[in-house]
Amino acid sequence: MSGSWALPLRHERITSWDNPIGKGAEQLAQVCQYLQHRPIALFDSEYGCAPLVKPTAAIAADKLMRIRSNRCLWSTPPAYSGKGRPKIHGQQFKLNDSQSWWEPEQTLESVEPKLGKIRLRKWDDLHFRGSPKHPMTLILVERLETVTGRLNSQPLWLVWVGIQMPSLAEIWQLYLRRFTIEHWYRLAKQTLHWTVPKLSTPEQCERWSDLMPLLTWQLWLAKHVVTEIRLPWQKSLPELTPGRVVQSMLPLLVRIGSPAVAPKRRGNSDGWQTGKPRTPRCRYPVVKKGKGRFQNWSKSIS
Repeated sequence: MSGSWALPLRHERITSWDNPIGKGAEQLAQVCQYLQHRPIALFDSEYGCAPLVKPTAAIAADKLMRIRSNRCLWSTPPAYSGKGRPKIHGQQFKLNDSQSWWEPEQTLESVEPKLGKIRLRKWDDLHFRGSPKHPMTLILVERLETVTGRLNSQPLWLVWVGIQMPSLAEIWQLYLRRFTIEHWYRLAKQTLHWTVPKLSTPEQCERWSDLMPLLTWQLWLAKHVVTEIRLPWQKSLPELTPGRVVQSMLPLLVRIGSPAVAPKRRGNSDGWQTGKPRTPRCRYPVVKKGKGRFQNWSKSIS
């Protein structure tokens, strides 16, 4: 799949007893049961940590994760000297401190048509502090100015956990597909009005959220059926984007029709019936997860 399309397979609400990392590992295990080939899972920096690497180690999937620039990794420990406890970690690798870096195993520079000059560096056999038994490959992606060679933007740090890593020139381009998920959330919120209704119960919110993946699949199936409708200042696209398909859906919906009842005419409503009891709206308690640093600080000075 190319372009800005992202087709969600499973869209679940994270309850108060779950967390995004655990839910992501659970969904990855579920989807791998129905795939014939070993997939490559792309994760954002929130998931680039040991709590995701450890529970997904037994899943038949390769992982390409983005990690924050303030993280620290460790190399494999040296051979056991025969005295004391065997070391678990080796030399420390601080991403935001170039003095702690050693020579990379591979360096590659290329010129991309849209991004310009790209420099890639790779370090093997690194691990998180919480997952020393799961080695990873660290990849640094830097966008440089063509003339001066200085950094043109913030560097991108990626880690690969899997069996056979693609070539260094290809691996970082695979991660670009991760940003289509952000485009899908933008489509769901701004175009499909995911967050507009103010619903009362969790069941209503889940039912409304379940419509978002279904609507996305309907747009995907309709992209070859609709006739492109564009505004005067918009250019014609060889492949319709989700937003352009939404913009062109009206003639198709008119032809299909709707099973819903026609809306009533405007006018003065009858109002609340006399004698009918009024029940207050159900209020739910506020869920608080964890304790922030400001709460701990206020308790320490009290």
